[in-house]
Amino acid sequence: MQDPVQALIIFTLITLVLVVIWRISKLPLFLKNKEQAQKMLIEDILKQLYHVEYSGRTASFNDMAGAMKIKDEKLFKLLEKAAELDLIIDDNGNLKLTPQGEAYALRIIRNHRLWEKYLSERTGIDQMEWHSRAEKMEHRLNATQTERLDTELGNPRFDPHGDPIPTSKGEIVNIEWKPISGFKSDTVARIVHIEDEPEVIYRQIVKKLHIGSQIKILESTDHIVKVFSEGNTYEFTPIVASNISAVELKEQELFEENTERLSQLRDGAKAKILGISSECRGASRRRLLDLGFIPGTVIESEFSSPMSNPKAYLIRNTLIALRNDQADLVLIESI
Repeated sequence: MQDPVQALIIFTLITLVLVVIWRISKLPLFLKNKEQAQKMLIEDILKQLYHVEYSGRTASFNDMAGAMKIKDEKLFKLLEKAAELDLIIDDNGNLKLTPQGEAYALRIIRNHRLWEKYLSERTGIDQMEWHSRAEKMEHRLNATQTERLDTELGNPRFDPHGDPIPTSKGEIVNIEWKPISGFKSDTVARIVHIEDEPEVIYRQIVKKLHIGSQIKILESTDHIVKVFSEGNTYEFTPIVASNISAVELKEQELFEENTERLSQLRDGAKAKILGISSECRGASRRRLLDLGFIPGTVIESEFSSPMSNPKAYLIRNTLIALRNDQADLVLIESI
């Protein structure tokens, strides 16, 4: 009979050997994951540097450490690696992209904005998730997948936030917009860009205004920016307003001063449909169009439920019930 102590030693040795073999088998995957994580961080650094340079600013090592939230030692190694790859240079303490680094950064930005466009147009995913999902996918798309996505989406020029999408050649449209806080009172304009970071400010804005919405500046001071849009008046602090950019309407463009939301139509009243708000995308937009909510159609508010939500509307001799959040997407002019 085998000595129990000897048996325990043999069992322990066998277990240790199996653990070592298992860890060795996992080593290639571990190294691959580590390499992928490093690649993603370097791409994030390039993208951050591009945004800094695009805005006419410069970035030091400390600036990047704060923006990227990476420990100094780790950031230094990443920057060293990026420099070895001829992606960045140190210009008297300021980190700058090389031409190769700028082209690389634009490829990542192209992936990000195309994926946000895909999420907004082809899925029902909430807009608050577009950015975070695109942050992950931007590192995974290869050149072939990116070009296929671009073609499938119809070669869009702008993402759902109004940012220009770089072309496959790295060309990017230069848009002359400015924050609505910079417009004078009584100016009419069209919103063309809403900054999606920080999320807390973006969330405030998209509850009220959207890309493509026409606005009239009612008041603009150092303390408040008040605008009228689609039948409602909204107030923003200058900090929030600085994240909303617009272009002034040309003389031949008509300001939609009488535009309202369908949810505001009182029972028994009629209106003419002007269109569907630009915030409504993908399947939701197609559903409303299929139901007959097209420009020029007359619609009547028939009656409301006990809680006034949903409401019943008569359109093209058909009674359709819509929740208020759905009716908010239909722009009308009262008759």
